[in-house]
Amino acid sequence: MSTLEEHVDVGVPVDTAWNSLHRVENYPRFVQGVRDARTEAGGRAHLDVEAGGRTREFEAEVSDRGGERVLDWRTTGGAELAGSVALQPIDQNHTRVQVRIEYDPAAVRETFGGPKGFAQASAIERLVRSDLGHFKEYVEGKR
Repeated sequence: MSTLEEHVDVGVPVDTAWNSLHRVENYPRFVQGVRDARTEAGGRAHLDVEAGGRTREFEAEVSDRGGERVLDWRTTGGAELAGSVALQPIDQNHTRVQVRIEYDPAAVRETFGGPKGFAQASAIERLVRSDLGHFKEYVEGKR
């Protein structure tokens, strides 16, 4: 398994960022490739993702440690992905959004296509950085 950690600081209070993170149906607005997302019963989410010219459906188990402001998730079936998003207040009006993703590069390549090794890891890093930037724009634009 490979692990990726990235973060971005956003200019909103931690509660605003936390509430936006929990609205799964809005993920297409800031997560590249997500065409549709919805919450399902039992702490699950369903995502339709377009990548490598193909659309895939993913189910994920989602749990949150609300008191800690951490949202944990893992896919069920398909490419094995897991991760967390942790929110840390910097001050009253700023929040650090820390993303951690664990993935099997071979499974991701098989599911989504693309290069192997370092090139794929670099592509995943760029994608996560881009998504964090889109999240920042999304939450800051909602004020």
